Amino acid sequence: QVQLVESGGGLVQPGGSLRLSCAASGTIFSVNVMGWYRQAPGKQRELVAAINSDGSTNYADSVKGRFAIDRDNAKNTVYLQMNNLKPEDTAVYYCNVIARPTILSGLKNYWGKGTLVTVSS
Repeated sequence: QVQLVESGGGLVQPGGSLRLSCAASGTIFSVNVMGWYRQAPGKQRELVAAINSDGSTNYADSVKGRFAIDRDNAKNTVYLQMNNLKPEDTAVYYCNVIARPTILSGLKNYWGKGTLVTVSS
């Protein structure tokens, strides 16, 4: 199976930056979409950014121009560079990967355990 390990969360002041990382490991034949979701207290989980295997990206309107997603296919790792952070960016950020574990497998959806990002002065 596929395991996801996230890192990079923490406390940052408004206007600051953080870089999240998520490494996928285990039995992996191919990785399709890699992305980040977030869930703030009392709110539903929402897509922040996603990147396809061809490098095309998709961002939530609220983070466009501030966040950037990229991936290292050789390392099965996805990154989220977050700049000009705002208090409303405070949430648990979850890594999401859609992958094929084996050549015979269909696409499967995997989630990390989440990393907390707190934006506060």
